[in-house]
Amino acid sequence: MKLVKTLANLGYGSRKDVAAMFRQGRVTDAAGAVLYADDQPGYDDVRVDEAPLDPPPGLLLMLHKPTGYTCSTKDRGRVVYDLLPPRFAIRQPSLSTVGRLDRDTSGLLLMTDDGGLLHRIISPKARLPKVYDATLAAPLRGDEAVRFASGTLVLEADDTPLLPAGMQVLAPDRARLTLHEGRYHQVRRMFAAVGQHVAALHRVRVGGLGLGDLREGKWRLLDDADRTRLMTHAD
Repeated sequence: MKLVKTLANLGYGSRKDVAAMFRQGRVTDAAGAVLYADDQPGYDDVRVDEAPLDPPPGLLLMLHKPTGYTCSTKDRGRVVYDLLPPRFAIRQPSLSTVGRLDRDTSGLLLMTDDGGLLHRIISPKARLPKVYDATLAAPLRGDEAVRFASGTLVLEADDTPLLPAGMQVLAPDRARLTLHEGRYHQVRRMFAAVGQHVAALHRVRVGGLGLGDLREGKWRLLDDADRTRLMTHAD
């Protein structure tokens, strides 16, 4: 692929914009030598304004999503893409969230530009556990865990029962849920079905991958070891 197209696909600008960057000498190699549009350096040897190129297609990243942000690019308010380099919102192939966390839910959010990987992660066949910490508006009654584990709970507007879900009590008004599916607003609707209201919700883990020491609002690229942990069925 030509270097101009590569930079345009990464979101550095239109092909016209990128061509102007070459004329301005802003595209160089690692040693600082100016590159030209028809040069064919290795990907890791290219610099734009002295900085290495953004990750190539096939990236997977983890974002510690704060509350107040949505996962939709069409939302008029704050979106998760605001927490990433601006180019990431327009790169091709596009960067998509792997599932969604609603505006009022914080925690681990995965994003990738690899459609095949995205579908492998969210596929019901993968059965990757998703772990959430929920803070409730009232103390737990004590029967919630049994209801969630039964495999018979049917949510409002659904026709099929939920898969069995695990629940661990963390405090009188806090619980940790482990799900193996991803229905719309599932945790909130599960608690609503047993007469509870979720005041705060935080996703702590997907598969075998947790947030670690990643601070709220920050992101990092995931390497091969991270991907292996992600696909681990770590119940």
